[in-house]
Amino acid sequence: MKKRIISIKKLGRVSNLIVIFIILFLLSLTLLLPQEKAPITKGEIEIIAHSQEKNGEMIFARGNVELHYKNILLLADSIQLNTKTKDVFAEGNVVIHLPGEVVSMEAINFNLDSSQGSLQRAHGIMQPTVFYEAESVERKNENLYNFKNARFTSCTQPVPRWNFSCSKANFKKDDYVEMWNSVFSIKKIPVFYFPYMRYPLGKEKSTGFLMPQLGYSGRKGITYSQSFYWAIKRNMDATFGLDYYSTRGIGGGLEYRYLFSKADGGNLKLYYFNFKDNPELQFPEYAYIIRFNHNQSLPMKFTLVADVDYQSSYDFLREFDNNFNRAVVSNRRSQVYLSRSWSYFNFNARLSRFETYFTQKENGIINKSTPEVTFSSSKIKLFSPLYFSFYSSFKRWEYGWESDYEVQKQKHSESLAFVPVFTIPFTSIPWITLNSSLSSNFTYYFQSYAPNTKTIVDEPLLRKNYTVNFEAVGPVFYKIYFDRENKPKLKHIIEPSFSYRYDSPVSVSDRIITSLYFYRNHYLRYGLTNRFLFKKKGMPKEVLSLGISQTFYLAPEESPLSHYRVNGEIPEFSDVSGYIRFYPLSKYSIDFSAGFNPYHTTFSSLRLGANFGSPGDALFARVNWYKSINPYYETALWNRHQVSFFGGAKIPGLSLEAQTEIDFNIKEREILYSALALVYHYQCIDFKGDLRIFYFREKPEVQFRISLGLGNIGKTTDFLGGLGF
Repeated sequence: MKKRIISIKKLGRVSNLIVIFIILFLLSLTLLLPQEKAPITKGEIEIIAHSQEKNGEMIFARGNVELHYKNILLLADSIQLNTKTKDVFAEGNVVIHLPGEVVSMEAINFNLDSSQGSLQRAHGIMQPTVFYEAESVERKNENLYNFKNARFTSCTQPVPRWNFSCSKANFKKDDYVEMWNSVFSIKKIPVFYFPYMRYPLGKEKSTGFLMPQLGYSGRKGITYSQSFYWAIKRNMDATFGLDYYSTRGIGGGLEYRYLFSKADGGNLKLYYFNFKDNPELQFPEYAYIIRFNHNQSLPMKFTLVADVDYQSSYDFLREFDNNFNRAVVSNRRSQVYLSRSWSYFNFNARLSRFETYFTQKENGIINKSTPEVTFSSSKIKLFSPLYFSFYSSFKRWEYGWESDYEVQKQKHSESLAFVPVFTIPFTSIPWITLNSSLSSNFTYYFQSYAPNTKTIVDEPLLRKNYTVNFEAVGPVFYKIYFDRENKPKLKHIIEPSFSYRYDSPVSVSDRIITSLYFYRNHYLRYGLTNRFLFKKKGMPKEVLSLGISQTFYLAPEESPLSHYRVNGEIPEFSDVSGYIRFYPLSKYSIDFSAGFNPYHTTFSSLRLGANFGSPGDALFARVNWYKSINPYYETALWNRHQVSFFGGAKIPGLSLEAQTEIDFNIKEREILYSALALVYHYQCIDFKGDLRIFYFREKPEVQFRISLGLGNIGKTTDFLGGLGF
């Protein structure tokens, strides 16, 4: 009996559940019952709603209203539609679906044909993935919107990582959003204020401000860098930059890039810095930098190339340029040259000025060509096996220390030269290559040294001599190594080389004006090269090569070594030069070279370059080590011993990228420069910070900078920038 009572109770509970289910089902059916449709002809407009009525040309619909018209879907609590003008007013939970766009709002006045109207309290998404909220939106057409009191972001989080708020804005589809009185905020914290801000939306580069860069330096104070990018045309653009140093002054830069064709284009960089008045620090009034390169095709197949790298002060670069490689090199150059090649002939004309400054001497060497014109030919076959070529030139040049120019005592000369060359190559035997040539040298000098002096006089000289040259590569030996399947795997090639050159003596050599000194070539040069080739994908690839060579001077008293002495004697043998190059993969390499002096039994030069990966890889590193000395002199300006490292890594798990650079002077046992740059990817925002320490400057300087990256807005890179991504 008890069990039956329990069963009846269970049955009662089940009955209650069935009743509840039936009620819910009936309610659902009422929602799914066919709703009224407005009697609109031709199916142009379709309205679905709980209730609707028509009064003349007006339709009034309420309750979960859906309006379908062409590619427009409008959802709202209530809608008023003029079927003649296609004007519609909707309010209450309004959502409009347009091609590539969805907007939610409280109310809308809209024309279905023109797609123009006003939206109240709207929020939506625009392609490509830009979210916005606005007090009101005026839709001018399908591509142009006006916003009032709006907020924009490309972050998808409920509380965006960053956003721009503004009093008014214009939006052009797939192009830009421009804002007035804009405030940039991270989370809810205001960071920057921009009177005007332009945010690019398209894939193409767009005009607008880049994100600024803030920093601090103990010597320069608070630093601020801001750039404005101008997308002039598809083939040209410009970047305007501003650098502010609170204790030093303010600078402005322009970089203009243009490309008219594959061969015609160039780049212009201008920078001007105005120093701040400071009685405690001695600064010049201003400094400037000009960097320009240009390539231009001219009529008759001539090509014009211009290259300028000039700065008003080497001290300015050393103290302000944040690129270590530029800051420590004191060079100026300006040159323009015209060239043309046709058939067997080549023409070149050049005007140039090169200057190298030596801080140890507080003086610089200047080399000018005003101008240098050459006309030459490649080898022209006369008859087998004889070939003919020639070289001719006109040169006007000046050379000397800057102090020599100031007193008009620099070296200078003008000359005309013609050098015909007859060559006999021999390649009939595959394991040996022979080349022999005979040339005559005719050079007319418009100036010369007065006899037994170094005084330049306008007395012409004619130099006549001849040159015999012989080169041989081989006999070549090789051996092929096979794998277990008896397929060729490795090929080892041994190539001995030998060359002989004889320049006949010149009777007036002591009167010929040269930038340094006149010397005559009479030598034997010999060497040995080993090459290792692996077969990859059916093609041989050289992955390792080793070489060694030396020169023996048969006339040492007129050779380049004639100014050196070893126990009172002029050396006859040059340094022994050797190298090792290892390229196992395209992104991995080791390049080592050395020079060994046999008289002082010491290395005159050592160089090592090692590359692992590239900056685009998850991990990369570059090492450069260089040592050079002149063993014939205890002290020399060119003696160096340095090592540099540049590397980086990407850590996806931490959303972090890092790059570091360090340069160390082994000779002086001091660090010259070190830098560390980090980028943290925080979903839709990038934080970048870099720390640089400039030990080589007059007073060591520590500099720290930070910047942000936001979606399509790039980061400002200062004109004098260095390490970066």
